[in-house]
Amino acid sequence: MPGLREAALAGAALALTGGVAYVIWKLRDTKQNREAEKVTLKQNLNAEKQEKLVEKEIRTETAREAPTVSQQRQARGSQVLVLGLDGAGKTSLLQCFVTGSTEQEVSPTQGFHAVSINREELHIEFLEIGGEEKFRDYWPMYLKKARVLVFVLDSSNSTRFPLAKTSLHRLLAAELYLPLVLLANKQDLPGACGVTELYESMALGSVGDGRKLCVLGTQVRKGSSAAHPSVQDAYELILEMMNSNCAE
Repeated sequence: MPGLREAALAGAALALTGGVAYVIWKLRDTKQNREAEKVTLKQNLNAEKQEKLVEKEIRTETAREAPTVSQQRQARGSQVLVLGLDGAGKTSLLQCFVTGSTEQEVSPTQGFHAVSINREELHIEFLEIGGEEKFRDYWPMYLKKARVLVFVLDSSNSTRFPLAKTSLHRLLAAELYLPLVLLANKQDLPGACGVTELYESMALGSVGDGRKLCVLGTQVRKGSSAAHPSVQDAYELILEMMNSNCAE
């Protein structure tokens, strides 16, 4: 019966073809699953690797943004930044530091006033910035280059203490470890506040434990051939602080 035999062969061929097709599809499906698993695994590994790289970059950036105290000090120059409200006597004190006298009349600084002093192996630049309101916005820009901040205060004018305090604390908040020398100037004038009273009025007890801080009373004798001993003491103290900071 050829018809039956042909039908049987055709059925067998169809069954075989279907089986082969099923096997091929199964293998292809399994291969695709494995490839998909490989892709997923690769993506997971890449994601983990990317996360580690991001974490490393964050740690690196954090370390860069938060330098140690020693790194901050090493990055500074040899500059003494002299600031204070207008009329405090900054320019007269600088003249005493440089010349040792006040025989020459000086005018209030309008803008910037820089003088350099060489003593033994120490080179120091004193940079004074005017204390008028229009110049105070420039003060914070020069903190990074300073090794010592000298803030001069007119100790005889208590009405300006609150403004001086606000201005000073804004600077100290920007530089947590910058040494400070507060000069309570014009101690020879009537009504001048003493060092202890000024320390409390300026709230210096709250400026941080890691900061070197000194408060001295000074007075400038106009037209004198020799600086007052208090000015000489202040000058020597600033030099000592510069020396100690450079050595650290």
